[in-house]
Amino acid sequence: MESSESYGRILAIDWGEKHIGIAISDETQTLARPLDVLKSGSRKLNAEQIAAITEEWDPVEIIMGVTYDAEGELTPSGRRANRLADALRCVTDISIKTVDEVRSTQIAKENKIIIGTTRKSRRGHLDSDAAAVFLQQYLDRGRKNG
Repeated sequence: MESSESYGRILAIDWGEKHIGIAISDETQTLARPLDVLKSGSRKLNAEQIAAITEEWDPVEIIMGVTYDAEGELTPSGRRANRLADALRCVTDISIKTVDEVRSTQIAKENKIIIGTTRKSRRGHLDSDAAAVFLQQYLDRGRKNG
């Protein structure tokens, strides 16, 4: 983040083969929360759907979660997420950054267990929860550096 004095919502996107998780921060960039889950489809359609969400929530920045392999190279999934970020840049002027989303789904699952969510309730997809995890990590890093 540019400075601890800049405010406005940040939107996070967790691309997956079946679903795309969306999370949003509050205006003060303090707290992240799950927002929505989209069905993965064509990049163009998904970019348009995300652009529609940005019109409603008016974020100042978008972060796209990507994954890396042990050598620090983008994984195939990370490359697909990067291509969605490129498609999104064609339909919005909002700044888009990629961030490492390592373990975000696992952490989201662990958080559900910690708060006592029943096993049956945890069966659904965790895509928006995972997006909220790496968005919260991003917000926390920004506050430490700001």
